[in-house]
Amino acid sequence: MNLVIDVGNTYTKIGVFELSKIIYQNRIDQDNFKEEIEKVKKEYPLVANAIISSVSYLNDEFVQYVKINFNTLVLDHLVKMPFKNLYETPETLGIDRLALVAGAVNQFSNKDVLIIDAGTCVTYDFKNKEEEYLGGAISPGIRLRYQSLHDFTAKLPLLQLTTPRNHVGKTTKDAIHSGVVFGILHEINGVIEEYCNIYPDLTVILTGGDAHFLSKRLKNGIFATSNFLLEGLNYILAFNNNK
Repeated sequence: MNLVIDVGNTYTKIGVFELSKIIYQNRIDQDNFKEEIEKVKKEYPLVANAIISSVSYLNDEFVQYVKINFNTLVLDHLVKMPFKNLYETPETLGIDRLALVAGAVNQFSNKDVLIIDAGTCVTYDFKNKEEEYLGGAISPGIRLRYQSLHDFTAKLPLLQLTTPRNHVGKTTKDAIHSGVVFGILHEINGVIEEYCNIYPDLTVILTGGDAHFLSKRLKNGIFATSNFLLEGLNYILAFNNNK
């Protein structure tokens, strides 16, 4: 069994895998980190291996705590990957994006795949049929767009995500909701269309915290999954343990 730990900008996600099947998952904050690890040890005593991925700050003490309890792989750009990385600055590439590409290789081998991760940022990552990672794009996520409108203007309010009533906002609040929500929907649809023009048999994966909200409002033909990053991390761990 494998323990997968994904430290994001907002939360830490924990997953326990039996081979390729996730049998336990939880979302915690770092204050509950040790308590969660002890829970995993007690309830899943067969867990032997762990992988840690962090796009945020993770206390070294926590990393050492995991290493003491499990055979642990800390993900960075030097870890062996099941694909060829053609990114020109691999040392600057977010390791969460590496995990997403690994997940695409595992589940959609020999296919052109665009992975869209809608969280704090929206990341777009593309791997081709030859299992080559070419790169992608990064843009602000939904909440970051709301926050930016408030932080960088004098009078615009900070709003929470709400489905717009109409494209034409007749109040300032409605105008913000329309701009943020329809703006990101048009962006994602536009990016997908650009890729499809080049890769007609494109497979599109949508994941991340806002995937559920967005998937209901985007065009059909998108695979929406909430555990894609965890599954990719589990695949990287298995790939390195079996190499």
